[in-house]
Amino acid sequence: MQIPYEKALNPSQLEAVQYRNGPLLVIAGAGSGKTRTLTYRVARLVEEGITPDSILLLTFTRKASQEMLRRAAELLDRRCENVAGGTFHSFANAVLRRYGGVAGIHSAFTILDRADAEVFIGALRKEMASSSRYRSFPKKQTLTTIFSRAVNKTLSIEDLLDEDYPHLAEYADDILALQHAYTARKREQNVLDYDDLLVHLRNLLAEHPQIKKRLSETYRHIMVDEYQDTNRIQAEIVYLIGQSHQNVMVVGDDSQSIYAFRGASFKNIMEFPHRFPGTKIVKLEENYRSVQPILTLTNRVIQGARERYTKHLFTQKTGGPKPLLVDTISENSQSRFVVKKIRELQHLGVALSEIAVLFRAGFHSFDLEIELNRGGIPFIKVGGFKFMESAHIKDVLAHLKVIANSNDRISWERVLTLQEKVGPKTAQNIYNDISRNSAGYAAILEKYSNSSRGGGLARLKDLYARIETNSMPLEEMGEAVLHFYQPLLADTYDDYPKRMRDLEHLLTIMARYNSLEPFLADMALEPPTASVNDGLDPSDSHPDRLTLSTVHSAKGLEWHTVFIIWALDGRFPSIHAMGNDDDLEEELRLMYVAATRAKERLYFIYPMQAYDRSSGIMLSRPSRFLDGIPEDVLPKKTADINDAHIRRSPKSWGFGSY
Repeated sequence: MQIPYEKALNPSQLEAVQYRNGPLLVIAGAGSGKTRTLTYRVARLVEEGITPDSILLLTFTRKASQEMLRRAAELLDRRCENVAGGTFHSFANAVLRRYGGVAGIHSAFTILDRADAEVFIGALRKEMASSSRYRSFPKKQTLTTIFSRAVNKTLSIEDLLDEDYPHLAEYADDILALQHAYTARKREQNVLDYDDLLVHLRNLLAEHPQIKKRLSETYRHIMVDEYQDTNRIQAEIVYLIGQSHQNVMVVGDDSQSIYAFRGASFKNIMEFPHRFPGTKIVKLEENYRSVQPILTLTNRVIQGARERYTKHLFTQKTGGPKPLLVDTISENSQSRFVVKKIRELQHLGVALSEIAVLFRAGFHSFDLEIELNRGGIPFIKVGGFKFMESAHIKDVLAHLKVIANSNDRISWERVLTLQEKVGPKTAQNIYNDISRNSAGYAAILEKYSNSSRGGGLARLKDLYARIETNSMPLEEMGEAVLHFYQPLLADTYDDYPKRMRDLEHLLTIMARYNSLEPFLADMALEPPTASVNDGLDPSDSHPDRLTLSTVHSAKGLEWHTVFIIWALDGRFPSIHAMGNDDDLEEELRLMYVAATRAKERLYFIYPMQAYDRSSGIMLSRPSRFLDGIPEDVLPKKTADINDAHIRRSPKSWGFGSY
């Protein structure tokens, strides 16, 4: 052999690379060299004389397969570049172009991307929705998501609505009719969306034995990366092609299966040995990323999983500090503790780019972002949404802005056009009256609420009359606006329960301000996620930046130090997952993924006082995934940060201070 496999690989990696024929399941623990194993496996097969174009490597991104084949070619020679590598969708596209005709799919079909599919569905929605139900019927974006999830989860529309969108159940018949129309119209126009590629390939293999046989004979060795993230259709495709020769190698980690919301099925990796009897299982347990104290903790965390492949991560890096569980008085003291520790790490020479703050949901970092901006710490945020650019956040802030400045035309027009029967022209007329009249905007709204446009404007008039006549704290003012806005939110957005949680979190930020003006100033000058970007810009003047990320977006990445904030029972795991065992299992795996991103230092932080408005419960305990772990594995401490200080009025401000 040209390549010194025994020197380059550890014993478990070598066992996986040298395995010749039959089904193989590689359970690759976090940081255990999964990509290296796949790369050497490709090179080994080619070096043993397997024809490169008879090897099929399926990955979840084109970049991943290209990188593996490039590395394999560097190890051996350019023959490795002829291996058939790509994503499930690109493979399906190629097969359907060649063989789809037998199933009535013309080879010249075009593919709808997500945006195209939304436009397509939006046009059908307009055609089919009755005028009386049109305003409240699910929007095109929601319908597109519903259709896609139903396919990827292999659920009927009715079952998917019951599982993920119970508040849309009344529209089940209409949504189903629209889905049927969408399917028929796509066929008429010879177009396929992303999900159709997988469905039609699966059906082609299942219903046309001659095509299945041809593909099985062509691809004699199949490898699949990240198998824990496959959906049921993808697993079926692998089975149908590999059923005859059984030379199927799948690599993945059941402990890192965290994409059920996309349709990924945890069961695929657990059931692989049953689907392919005689499967050899190889476990990659030596970790090359983290120090042993971190691995000791993560091994302990994942022991809580009900269903898993038993493995024990270990490393040669035996030193290093133990992870730490830190409680703080409040969310703001949590944020200031993180900022303080980041400053200490910088003083020790740790670059900001080597530090990450991870969280369960995008809105969990809003308060921290304000503190980072105040402290002048540059950061990049990945995952979640852009706070100030989210329509529902802008709606609520617009209601507050007109209280602070009745001449704010943009905010008035946003507020007014949210009301039924109020268009841009009427909104402009109302604004003109308000700006010219000193009687106050409640009086002006009174005039218009008596017209045929009444309902919404009458409620708006009552809201502002109540605020004008009561000297209420800012948080109470925010609650009044939120109470008014909630019906509009439900009428405007199909995912309003999620958006409502975002707005409730906005109230917790408002609670720390004495008055409206400094709050609005902070939201304009130092807004949360002001530094959001999808990736690092090479021309950025601050290339050394802290990373803020949802755990989902952090998978596959690593940092010297990781802070996991909101490690609070009811936030991580989410309070909405607590009633479902499968959801809790996925939340546990999510915690495991978060913790295994750290190389040297790991902190879990949680505020001891957090009120959950949806349940009416005061949250105060650490995550159940951490609670009860012995202190010799996870030491505990109370942060030396005082309770959140109130942000004062502008008169007491100095630059860079409260």
